Amino acid sequence: MDRRYVVISPCRNEESFMRQTLDTMVAQTIRPTLWVIVDDGSTDQTPVILAEYAAQHDWIRIVTRHDRGRRAVGPGVIEAFYAGFETINPKDYQYVCKLDLDLRLPTGYFEGLMARMEANPRIATCSGKAYIESTGGGLESERHGDENSIGASKFYRMSCFETLGGFVREVMWDGIDGHRCRMHGWIACSWDDEDLRFVHLRPMGSSQHSIFVGRKRHGYGQYYMGTGLLWMMATAFYRITERPYVVGGLFILWGWIDARVKKLPRYEEPGFREFLRHYHWRALLVGKRRAIAEIETRNALR
Repeated sequence: MDRRYVVISPCRNEESFMRQTLDTMVAQTIRPTLWVIVDDGSTDQTPVILAEYAAQHDWIRIVTRHDRGRRAVGPGVIEAFYAGFETINPKDYQYVCKLDLDLRLPTGYFEGLMARMEANPRIATCSGKAYIESTGGGLESERHGDENSIGASKFYRMSCFETLGGFVREVMWDGIDGHRCRMHGWIACSWDDEDLRFVHLRPMGSSQHSIFVGRKRHGYGQYYMGTGLLWMMATAFYRITERPYVVGGLFILWGWIDARVKKLPRYEEPGFREFLRHYHWRALLVGKRRAIAEIETRNALR
């Protein structure tokens, strides 16, 4: 079995979280062949901490970018990812992972993902599930669906990643890729198995200005991807039951409406929007799990 994998981690000003990620990567039962960490212009102690770990582990490589003066989510993160990806030879690896530096991973995380992908060669991308630490000391799910790998830990079969042309350099890159996988006959998924659950140390959508800005940005991303109004209303309603209660869902819907009113550009791969809308309609009628199962059944019969 070929289990060579490369991890690429864009980061900026992660001194508060990164040691936990670094330590859990060092403790992996199967370590990456190479871990490229892209310092995207950090102004805190991030470079010092990275240098410390790189000096101790020869499989960690640091790439440094200039300081743009701010954290850039969405397309900025993917630009930083590609600054790392361009330093490797993809043919040297069976798998590639885009990994955030604000996670705490179980020690058998990557071994578990590779075992599942070896068992099903149609899986293009996968991940475990993200949890956040609650104020009471427990863990709460970030409530991701099963139909895609999670952007904070997006593990890919390298051959599929290259065939797809990699990530779209725009907000919602981590949603578009899963639909593109199914559109091209592959499986994108995540599992809520105990041995694959990881802790997201910074709540999803809160890394730039505030969680409200993050929710509005998510709404814009859905618009860019090609999502219709009915699905957005259903999404906003679903999200009102999680923090920040009610207003979080409204900010998502506002982001979509604002982009629609401004007639902002949308993702334009031929056939993609039709594929996405058909899936959304089926999901509203029969549920996401059954709608995905229908697609996967058709793909398996190709």
